[in-house]
Parts: sequence; C-alpha cells; structure tokens
Amino acid sequence: MTNKMICRFAPSPTGFLHIGNIRTAIINYLFAKKNGGQFMLRLDDTDEERVKDEYRDMILTDIKWLGLHFDGDLIKQSDRLAVYEKAKNELIAKRRIYECFETAEELNFQRKSQIASGQRPLYDRSALNYTEEQKEAYHQEGRKSYWRFLLNDQTTIWQDKVKGEIKFEGLHFSDPVIIRENNIPTYTFCSVVDDIDFAVTDIVRGEDHVTNTAVQIQIFEALGEGKIPNFSHLGLIQANDGKMSKRKGGFDIKSLREDGFEPLSVINLLAQIGTSKSLIIENNLQNLIDKFDLHNFSKSTTHYNLDELKTINAKLLQILPFKEIVEALKKHGINEEIDEFFWQNIKSNLNLLHEVRDWVDVCKKTLRYSHQAQDHDLLDIAKATLPENITLDTWQEWIGKIKEKTDRKGKELFMPLRLALTGKENGPELKNLLPLINRDEILARLS
Repeated sequence: MTNKMICRFAPSPTGFLHIGNIRTAIINYLFAKKNGGQFMLRLDDTDEERVKDEYRDMILTDIKWLGLHFDGDLIKQSDRLAVYEKAKNELIAKRRIYECFETAEELNFQRKSQIASGQRPLYDRSALNYTEEQKEAYHQEGRKSYWRFLLNDQTTIWQDKVKGEIKFEGLHFSDPVIIRENNIPTYTFCSVVDDIDFAVTDIVRGEDHVTNTAVQIQIFEALGEGKIPNFSHLGLIQANDGKMSKRKGGFDIKSLREDGFEPLSVINLLAQIGTSKSLIIENNLQNLIDKFDLHNFSKSTTHYNLDELKTINAKLLQILPFKEIVEALKKHGINEEIDEFFWQNIKSNLNLLHEVRDWVDVCKKTLRYSHQAQDHDLLDIAKATLPENITLDTWQEWIGKIKEKTDRKGKELFMPLRLALTGKENGPELKNLLPLINRDEILARLS
C-alpha cells in the first residue's frame, strides 16, 4: 500500500475515444502529475459482445499520440477474471450478492407492471426468497442465473471534489447486476475490485457516473479492503446539438489526429474548458501540469466547439519553438527541408501543420498559374520593375515602382500579383513570400 496519489483512466474498448472521455483522461493525467502521483491506464473490456481489438489498439494509439504516458503496465480486466471470481465468492459468503433466475421478458413485464400501477420500477428482490430446492429446479430447467448486489437501504454520502456533498438513498435503486448470465462480471463490480487492488486514491469522471458511485461505495464497504477513493464528477461536455456519444461519430480523437490537429491543441482545450479561468494556450505539457487545479472546474455542462479548437491550433503553431515544429513536421510525414526563415514567414497563415505542404510547393517548386487577359499589361510592368536583390524590403520598393507606371490601386493592383505568384487569393503577405521564391521563378510566373 502506498500513500502516493493514483488516478486511473478506464475506458471501455467498445468504440473510438471521443472528446468526452479523452477529456477525462487528460484531467486525470494532469491531476496525478500535479500532485506527484501516478496515472494508470486500465481497459474495462469484459463486455465480450461489444469489445473489439480495433478499439483496444486505437485507445493505446490515442493515448500515445496525446503524450499521456501511463505508469506501470496496461491493465486489462479480461485478464483478471479469476480475481473477480474470488471477490464474488467473498460477497456470497457475506450474503451481499444473491443468485437470480428471471428472464429478460419476465423482468420487462415486472417493470411495466410497476410503472402501470404508479410504482418506481425497481427489482422486487423476489430472488432473495428462493429456496435451495427452487434454485436447483431452475438449474435443471436450463435457466441461466445471474447475480445481484444487495444494496443496504441507507443514505450514501460523499464529499465530491467538484460537486460538493452528494447524498443518495439506497432504497431508490435496484440491486445492480454484478455477474451476467455468462458468468462475466460487470463494469460496476470489476472497477471496485481493481481500484482496491491497485490502491487507486482518486477517481475523476463524468457526472453521468454519479449513480454508479453511490452503488460502488457500498461495494467498497462490503469488500471491506482499503480506503474508499476520493470522487470527483465533472460536468458533462456537449456538442452544439447535445450530448456527444462515441457511437454517434464526428468527435473521436482518431478523426482529429487524421485531420491534422496537434495533440497539444486538444489538451489545451480539454484541460481548460469548463473551468472558471480564461483559456491560455500553453506551448508545453508541463505548463499545463503546473497550473492545473481541479477546484477550477464548474459543476455545469460545458460545450465543445470545433472552431475553437481550430483557432487554438493555429495560435499554438505560432508559439511553438522551431525545433518542436521540425519534429512535428516529421510526424506529419513532411520531410522537405524547411528552415526557420521559411517557417517564420508562412506560419501565421497556417491553421493545421500539414498545410505547410502547400507553401513548400508555392515557394520551392516550378509552377505556372493562368493569368486574366486584362492583367497582362500589369504583369509585364511588374516583371520589368522587379528588383535584382529580393529581401523582406523588396515588396514595398517593387510595388512603388509598379504604381508609378499604372493607374491601378488596392485589390485591383495586389490580387493579380498574388494570383500570378501563388495561384491563391489568400495567404501570407507577399512581402514575406517574395524572399522565399527564386527570382527566376518569379519572373517566369509573371510571364
């Protein structure tokens, strides 16, 4: 047993990680590291019907991409079934779980009958009255049994680090199923056993788990081993059209990575939205760790905006040290030689790092763009007046000479030059681009 803080991120590999649960991972990581603790990764993968290796692999890819290095070995619940069986037998001996035999149809009929009579739809605990002879008869019939945890009819109270004091009355909940008909334990039960075995001290997760927490505290108490962790329940994160789901699509980390966002942009946003502080873009993870404070998080739902992430990404690219840009370019598969002078002159026009490829082409390749007929005279003047030596000061000198020989001004003057040189209506200032393009290439594009 250790006194060190241990936080865990425990996703279920039944889909790709989405913004909501990766936010939980980021906050757990920052919380643990800020307090000199450990960050544990555990896969809650006992749901055999929905768990896929593809999702397991992608969780590890996403965590690695974000740079959230976990301590110790990866824990898989599917490897610990014998441990859960031992804990199950312990609860049987303590008479805190009981065997049930109802079919799904029977349970559904029970719920409908309760609702029709104005009652709360709770399991009626009829299985507690089965005799051993009745249980044996059910087994002989071929019925598959499952197991429920017997909740005490008591008030469960805890001091939540985000929401303050929370109270739940046990009599308002059905006894939860903790072992399915296939003898596979449920998340509710496995999590408690794991949190005890690995001495987890702090559980930070979404407020949709508040009811689970009330139930799990009673399971902690029934197993009677170790200290019950501290709980913190974050307000949920929503998209503009409501609560996000990993089955809905459009908000998974895999897509953000493939679209070219920087991992630090994602962390900057998700570590700070929903707090009482203004968002400050940090150019390294350690700064976010140093400034992290769980008490800053609001109890209320917060909103995720993809446009805000795009803005953060563009601003982050402008403040990252060049040596980190070089490494990031390699990760994006961009191996062209880009020096710092080139980077400084085009970075303000980038939203995503892979867009640098466009400007490498514009500045370093032999390209030709079509000209409007009415611009030919202007471009001939531009070609004739182009200075011999091209520096950052060339643009003002050049445009002054062109103005002396034409009556054009404003957009009518600048746009034909931009289109002739870049083929684009927008981009870095031509003042910054000119020194990046070979002079002979400039002349050829003006022709």
